[in-house]
Amino acid sequence: MARTARGADSLELARQMLAGAQTAEQLRQAQAVVLPLEHGLSLKQTARVIGRSWTWTCRLRNRFLAGEIAGDGQRPSRGGRRGQLMTPEQECAVLAPFLDRARTGGIVVVGQVKNELEAVLGRPMALSSVYNLLHRHGWRKLAPDKRHPQSDPLAQQEWKKNSPSALPKSDRSGRHKVPSS
Repeated sequence: MARTARGADSLELARQMLAGAQTAEQLRQAQAVVLPLEHGLSLKQTARVIGRSWTWTCRLRNRFLAGEIAGDGQRPSRGGRRGQLMTPEQECAVLAPFLDRARTGGIVVVGQVKNELEAVLGRPMALSSVYNLLHRHGWRKLAPDKRHPQSDPLAQQEWKKNSPSALPKSDRSGRHKVPSS
């Protein structure tokens, strides 16, 4: 025989939440408490009714009974910078010289940024983390042009015509091929 559902002391609060739920998650949380207590449904039956897995339904019930209301803003949502090594302000301070140089036409060398970050942190850092950090601060990797902006196509053609590689192999060595008779 299944255990009787706990939380009878929170039943009135759950009924009030049913009537005044502002989000679907709040409604499900209230139903996860009310349905087993008032209608005798098991956790799996309650889960089927509210459209969640039984483990998630159990979690909703336990959070409600602990005083955590879904969507009330008290519990931090997933995402963000939980594993951050530096604050955004510290990151800006470390990256400032590199990004200032880049704004004036310089090149950001990711290896140099990585070495600087490792010196500040006192620990090794993955190259992908450096790229993610640069991306967070608005840096993007630019691909080089297909040709140099100051290139001279006529000079290049002249070089191709007169370069040593344009001559036959025998002429490149400085010795002349003796014609056979």
